[in-house]
Amino acid sequence: MSDSMLVFDRGLVRRHRDRAAAGFGAADFLFRESAGRLADRLLDMVRDFPLALDLGCHTGQMAQALAGHPKIQRLIQCDLSPAMARRAAALAPTACADEEWLPFAEGAFDLAIANLSLHWVNDLPGALAQIRRATKPDGLLLATVFGGETLQELRIALMEAESEITGGVTPRVSPFIDMREAGGLLGRAGFALPVVDTETITVTYADIFKLMADIRAMGETNAVIERRKKPTARAVLLRAAEIYRDRFSDSRGRLVATFQIVTLTAWVPHPSQQQPLRRGSAKARLADALATQEISLGEKPGS
Repeated sequence: MSDSMLVFDRGLVRRHRDRAAAGFGAADFLFRESAGRLADRLLDMVRDFPLALDLGCHTGQMAQALAGHPKIQRLIQCDLSPAMARRAAALAPTACADEEWLPFAEGAFDLAIANLSLHWVNDLPGALAQIRRATKPDGLLLATVFGGETLQELRIALMEAESEITGGVTPRVSPFIDMREAGGLLGRAGFALPVVDTETITVTYADIFKLMADIRAMGETNAVIERRKKPTARAVLLRAAEIYRDRFSDSRGRLVATFQIVTLTAWVPHPSQQQPLRRGSAKARLADALATQEISLGEKPGS
């Protein structure tokens, strides 16, 4: 992997998750909510998935949501963090594996699920391509990632506070995926029939310090390589708290924190799947369907 693709310190991501593993159950509400929504989506599928992979399982939130699920016979879990993987192992067979270097055989799984685990991957198209390789033809990828609006309030408050106090800014919150780019990433990785949608979960906090404590407890502390390596000055944090409260508090005086969840659904290509029509093969004109007049290229209306 070239240096230009290294945005995140993967070793630091692993250490953050290791540190968070013991108390993760007290701060895993987003992961449990997202896992439940993914499990519900599987109920809409017309086929079963005998062997599924839970990629980035944390301490087993997806396994809990899938317990007794009618579409899945067997689940294999894996996580970058050994401490997370050890705790998840009580729920299903678990391996310690890096999303950037998957150890699974080609076509091993019928379904790959990634629940809020891919946003710390440096080469996301490459990781998606590895997931596609490990999934059987006509197998399904179902993933959630944090979208670009996630923690936008915290990002603004910290940047403005740091700019005021120090005269400059450093990366404080991870750059998240842009929903408009997600479909293209799936196509680049070789998936077919991609669908991307988004939901927003809003959480309120008494103060900015409780929010930051939850982020740490989730194992989601900043792991951007270009982050500030020294502890944040107290003056910056206090000013950020003021900005946050002034600009992003609700009618009760509680701070609002946005978490945008982007869901990716795509299939490994297979001849049986629906194919796009050949160009020029349409049997009806769009103009007729819209009850309007067709205008050829270069011809202006009313000319």
